[in-house]
Amino acid sequence: MQIRDIIGTLIDRHRQALGQMVRFALVGVAATLLQYCVYLLLIRWMHPTLANTIAYVVSFLFNYVASVTFTFQVKSNMQRGAGFALAHVVNYTLQTLLLMLFLWLGVAKQWAMLPVFAICVPVNFVLVRYFLTRNTVKEQRGRTDIG
Repeated sequence: MQIRDIIGTLIDRHRQALGQMVRFALVGVAATLLQYCVYLLLIRWMHPTLANTIAYVVSFLFNYVASVTFTFQVKSNMQRGAGFALAHVVNYTLQTLLLMLFLWLGVAKQWAMLPVFAICVPVNFVLVRYFLTRNTVKEQRGRTDIG
């Protein structure tokens, strides 16, 4: 393999990673806005942590479909679904604990989710990307080895 080929491969990988980050940002913004809007609607009638739980489930369903089909462009399977769910269990737990902390610190319930999102969205990107793409390299190698 020549240096030109190695550099081309590296550039392609960086381009793919950048594309994933941009698509993740678009899906993430949409999912976060969906979650926040549902949360704002529900806090009128229920405790903020319950409102966030319901909003999170709505956002989770949208996020999984969009992440598989648009962000990471991978085939949905049981392993990826389980990994995605595990990443979101971690994210949901972190969100809930941080929401309770910010409410305890006196942040208004309408605004308490904003710092939560600022902390949890980057953590979620790393977790979701890992679980949805960890076998993609092996699958691609398998295709090129066969063909």
